[in-house]
Formats: sequence, C-alpha cells, structure tokens
Amino acid sequence: MRLTALFIETSLNQRGHLFGWVPVFLGLGIGAYFALPVEPVALDFAVIAVIAAAALASIRPLGAVLGPVAVAVVLTCAGFGLTAARSHAVAAPILGFRYYGPIEGRIVEIDRSSSDAIRLTLDQVRLDRMSPERTPARVRVSLHGDQGWINPVPGLRVMTTGHLSPPNGPVEPGDFDFRRMAWFSGLGGVGYTRNPVLALAPASEGRAGLAVDRMRTVLSRALQERVDGDAGGYAAAVMTGDRSGLSQEANDNMRASNLYHLVSISGMHMGMLAAFVFAVVRTGVALIPPLALRFSAKKIAALVALPAAAFYLALAGRDVPTERAFVMVAVMLVAVLLDRQALTLRSVAIAALIVLGFRPESLTNPGFQMSFAAVVALIFAFSRMPHPSGDRPLWKRASLPVLMLLFSSLVAGTATAPYAAAHFNRIAHYGLIANLLAVPPMGSLVMPGGVILAVLGPIGLEQPALWMIDYGSRWILFVADQVASTDGAMSAVPKPPDAVLPLMTLGLLFIVLWQGWSRLAGLVPVAVALWLWIGAERPALLIADSGALVGLMTAEGRVLSKARGDSFAAENWLENDGVMISQERASSIAGLDREGRVTRLALGGVQVVQVSGKTALAALGGCGGADVLISNVAVEQDLPCDVYDMIRLRDTGALSASVQDGALRITTVRDASGARLWHGASDSPGVLGWLFGDILAPEAPETQ
Repeated sequence: MRLTALFIETSLNQRGHLFGWVPVFLGLGIGAYFALPVEPVALDFAVIAVIAAAALASIRPLGAVLGPVAVAVVLTCAGFGLTAARSHAVAAPILGFRYYGPIEGRIVEIDRSSSDAIRLTLDQVRLDRMSPERTPARVRVSLHGDQGWINPVPGLRVMTTGHLSPPNGPVEPGDFDFRRMAWFSGLGGVGYTRNPVLALAPASEGRAGLAVDRMRTVLSRALQERVDGDAGGYAAAVMTGDRSGLSQEANDNMRASNLYHLVSISGMHMGMLAAFVFAVVRTGVALIPPLALRFSAKKIAALVALPAAAFYLALAGRDVPTERAFVMVAVMLVAVLLDRQALTLRSVAIAALIVLGFRPESLTNPGFQMSFAAVVALIFAFSRMPHPSGDRPLWKRASLPVLMLLFSSLVAGTATAPYAAAHFNRIAHYGLIANLLAVPPMGSLVMPGGVILAVLGPIGLEQPALWMIDYGSRWILFVADQVASTDGAMSAVPKPPDAVLPLMTLGLLFIVLWQGWSRLAGLVPVAVALWLWIGAERPALLIADSGALVGLMTAEGRVLSKARGDSFAAENWLENDGVMISQERASSIAGLDREGRVTRLALGGVQVVQVSGKTALAALGGCGGADVLISNVAVEQDLPCDVYDMIRLRDTGALSASVQDGALRITTVRDASGARLWHGASDSPGVLGWLFGDILAPEAPETQ
C-alpha cells in the first residue's frame, strides 16, 4: 500500500509538467520505425491502429494517474505511423546502375563536397535513354576540372556529361547509411563530372518558387566579393546559410575547435539577430516621447523582430537548428505581444513537435540531436541557478557576462559532446577557450553588422557594417585556426553500439523532465550507455564493397591492405576505430601478408585472400589456398571457397567479420541494414512476419 501511495503521489506531481514528454514519445515511435530491420506492411499498421485506438479510448477511464500512460502509447503509435507515411510520401526513383552520359537538370542547391569541390543538386532531371518514370527526381554532381565559366544560381537549368551511381551504402555493417538520408532528400543519384557545365535556360524564366534561394546566392556572392577569402565565406554562411564559400580547411578548423556551431545557423544566430532588432527598435521608440507614451515599445519591437526572424529563417534554408531556433524566438515574441511569460521548456517542446511533424527523419540527424541537447541543457542549468540580487558590487556586475558566457559554453559543450563523439568520433578539448574568444565578437560585430548592412546597404552606407563583419569573421577564423593547430586539440573515440545514444538521451531527458528526486533514476540508463560504449568491440576484419580493400585489427591497430584507393572507406574505418592516423600510416602496420596485388591473412583459423585485378586473379590459380576469397573483379568460375567478388559485393555491400565461438562470422551491410524502402526492398515480411514467421508460416514437412 505504501508503494502504491508513493506511486500515485509521484504521478500526480507530474501534472502541469507533462507537455515536455509529448515530443519524447513521438520521437520514440519515430525511432522504433527506423530501428526495424524490415519494412512494416498493411497488417502491421492495422495492429498499431488498433493499439492506438484502444489506448485513446482508455485515457479517461484510467484517470489522472494512468491516463498519461495511455497518451504516451497513442503518441508513440502516432510517431511510428507519421514516419511510415512520410517514408512512402517521399518515394522517388533511385538509379539502379552506374551511368555515364548527358546530365540535364535545374539547380536547386549549391554546396561543397568533402574534397572541396563545388557540388550542384539538380531536379527536373533528364538522362540519356532513360524514361521519366525511372529517372531520379534529384541528382547531385560534384564539379571537377576547369569550371571557370561557372556562376551557378538556384533555378538555372544546366547540362553536362558525367558519371552517376546510386547513393552509396554504409562503409561497414551498422555504420551511417547515406541511402536513408538520400531517400528523404529525394536524391536518386550522386556523381561527378570533369567536363564543363553549360547553361541551358536562365534562372529568371518560370523560377518564382526559387526566388529566396536565388536571393541567398546573390547575397552570399555579394558578401564574398566585398570580404576576401574564408572570412567572406564564413560571413556568407552565417548571414545566408550558404556554406559553399568556406574552404574545407576552415571547416575542419571550426570543427576541431568546437566552433562549428557558429557556422551552422542555430539558436545563437537567431537569438542574436532577434535580440539586436528588438533592442534597436525598442530604443528607437523610447527616444520618441509621443510614440513611447501612447504605445508599448516592447510590443512594437516584437512586431518588427518577428518578421525579421522569419525572413532570416527563409534565407538560411530551414535547417533543423534554424527551425528550432525560430519557433522558440517566435514563441517568446508572441508571449511579449500577449503579455504572457513563455515557458522555455514548452517552447522547446513546441519546436520539436513542429520539426518532427514536418520531417520526422530529422530525429536521426546530428544537427537535430545536438541543437536540442544544447538548448535543453542550457534551460535546465539556468533554471537551477539562483537569481542574482540587484545590489551587487560593480565588479560583480562587470564580470557577470563573462561568467555567463563561460557557464553557457561549458553546459552546451558538455551536452553536445556525446552526440558529437558518437557521430563524428571526435572530442574537441579546447572548445571552451575557443568559444570564450569567438562568441563575443560574433554577437557584437558579425551579427549586428549583418543587420546594419541589410538596413543601410541599399542606400550606400555599407562600409561600417562590412568592417564589422570582416574583422569579426577574421578573428573567429583566427581563433579556430590557432586552437585547431594546438597539440592535443582533438582526440578520437570509437563508434558506440546502436543502443548507446537512445539510452543516454532517454536517461538525460528523464532527469530534465521528471519532477522530484526520483529523476535521479535517469542516471541508470546513462551509466548503462557509458558502460556499453566503453566495452564496445570493433570488427576484427572489414572488407570494402569494392573488394579492393581489407582492414585487419591487430594489437597495434587496424592494418589496411593498401595505402591509397578506397579512401572514403579507409578514413571512416579508422575514425570508427577511434584513431587519428592516415590510410598510409595504417597500411604500414604489420599483420598482413602482401605479395603484389594479393593480400593474405588468417582469422580464427580461416584463411582469407584478397586479390585485385584480373591478372592477379588468374595467376592465383583457383582459391589460392583461401577459405574466403575477396576479389574486386568478377570471378567467373565455380570455386571450392566462399567467394565475394565484385558482383556479389554489389549485392551484399561491405562486410565485417569477427571470430565467435571459434568460428568466423561474416556480416554484410545488406543483412545489417534490413529490407527497407531506401534499400530498394520490394518484398518485406512485415514486422509480424519477422517476429513470428516460424509460427505464422511453419515449414512444410519433408516428402519422400
């Protein structure tokens, strides 16, 4: 009875604080959909609908204590169904083969690849000898070679001759799946060209839907013309959301110094802009006594700041952090207009609901996770701080902004560190110092300079604003460069198991959202997540989907079979291992028997041979003593060993192998990824078939 009374009392104490859980349970449903190894079918959705209906009907009978549990079930089912509907709604053709030939389309996005090449995303695609129903809705082409003519703007129709292929799968089983991201982006092919890109039709003809995108490009180039080098690229990134002008070196420095959040438009940018506009307008109204006496200065300021923030959202391209920041700023400004006090955690929950409602796939996006982790942690931390008294000494008042910046940087950096480490396998050690040096000029020079430039630029008074933007941007890049070049600025961590981030997130959310001392129970899943991460083991052997690269884990680290080629897979393998060495260095580690283009290794008593090229394969003479043969060309004869050649690897994807119970177990990307829409799976057994297949469809008895 005592435990029952305690449970009832604890449950009732949550009343008035339950709204923050709404996006959490919606997110649980979204996460459950993505975690499935098979695509749900009609029977699965019927069962989920029945569960949701039963839970909905039981909310009132269960009362105030258990009713919220039924609401949680409804929200979880809604998240699952919403994500499934979105997955089917964005379905578009995916290129099924490697294509070389004419590529024609309309530019809808311009960015920069990891190799620092300009990259164009095209829609309204036309490919040679391909019917419209098989042609991808969008393709992305990296521009190599001499493109001196190019002046791309969204809406411009272009053509070139280049290579396209389907979106790549994970570089190892269980790793990031680019195919899923491409599916929700409508991206059906990726590739490159070394030929000139030619303009076919001007962007002004029938391109009204891309007017804001063209404005972004025009403003970005205007800034880069007036502010030289990476400083101009950085200014364009934070003002317009166009990051194509920022070099890869500058991007790497910003990440290594934990300053990349200053490049990605987020709450800080939106808050700085809205606060500056609000303060300027409110001060201006106060300086006009007749106006100030008749109208509320703060309401006029809110009315001006709200459309300014909305324009910034449209200009910045509606990234997840920008959308979250705008919703929170909008809630705050509307609260000012209505003479209400905005509840900050509720505004975060509203922002999460809006983002997940429109794009549920955002839940798996690192930007979504890090953005919301930072803002929730800041709200929770500042809500626990005592309010400073008004009669403080001058030195305390003067030091308060510095202390607040130090505290907020520490809280936000700590909150986002697990997500950055899990997704990017890196931890920046001097991020606190870098933020203390870079954030003040961001708020006092760069963002105010952008607002002043927007107001005074059209009348020719742009120079003071350009000076603010130029010097502020150069200082931030200088700080990033100095911190990134410091010894020990970054360290690497291994890739965590899949359960780590969900467990850690749910535990931390429980600590923040639950009321009472029992919130400390959230430390248990956090501790379990850390234990799983610390004890994570990497695969003993990795094999690239090209068949040309293998990587064996040794006591000295992973040794790679070659120093060049398949660099994307090699770099990701080493990052996931939690090491910061080059492919060339990894290839010099002892552990592989290499003879020309043949690599031999033994794992768990199993002999593995990797061979590159037709000549080397022919000279091998069958399996060459291998139990498992890996080849980057087609093996056309039947061999007594297990063969993974170019043809088979195209179907299975990359491989990982580990020794379990004395035997070699090989896992393929296809097995780990499952039968999902973005993998081209056309026949799925459904969730119930996957769970109860043996019961629902028992094997037929053998016949004589």
